[in-house]
Amino acid sequence: MSEFSLPVTIVLLAVPIIFAITVHEVAHGWIAQQLGDDTAAVMGRLTLNPVRHMDLLGTLIIPFVLVLSGHSPFGWAKPVPVNWQNLQQPKRDMAYVAVAGPLANLCMLILWAFVIKFTVMFAGSGGDISRALLFMAEGGILINSVLMILNLFPIPPLDGSRVLTALLPEKWARAYVKIEPLGLVIVLLLFFTGYLGKLLIPLVMAFNHLVYTVLV
Repeated sequence: MSEFSLPVTIVLLAVPIIFAITVHEVAHGWIAQQLGDDTAAVMGRLTLNPVRHMDLLGTLIIPFVLVLSGHSPFGWAKPVPVNWQNLQQPKRDMAYVAVAGPLANLCMLILWAFVIKFTVMFAGSGGDISRALLFMAEGGILINSVLMILNLFPIPPLDGSRVLTALLPEKWARAYVKIEPLGLVIVLLLFFTGYLGKLLIPLVMAFNHLVYTVLV
């Protein structure tokens, strides 16, 4: 349980949640632009303004319901539009676009780890501001770890499925992408039945232990 009141806890976790989801999506669009597709830029989605990326259910309702119920938060934003036909080598480049999101989460959790390190180094951990900053940074590491690892699962439409599609032979790839319309339903079913947690939590715990050991 958080040592802070519920409103303060929500505010402190809102910052890393919103940035984790927003930067993840911007990374997809930015890499797509570098590889020939400027759809996201034209539609105004290459921005850190979180309002342009928010999904009512995935960015607001589900993450904060999970926080209120004491669970680890996860969520999603509106996917950044990518027109694969504009990419230089569509099959390969879609994998690069997909990997950009988890890599963005990795970069952010490293930054949050340094926030912890420098806060303890220069301000200690006893003051109110320091404790709030440490709580926010710890949340940032957890949230970005969850998003990074979850998105690497090969379940459409998660980013890992785009990478797997690029690696599969063409015939298998076409058959695989046909399950994408059911992908979000599959993820939510796995989550609410507890199977997603059984897969995800050990990986997140192991990875976070590595992060704290190496960086903090």
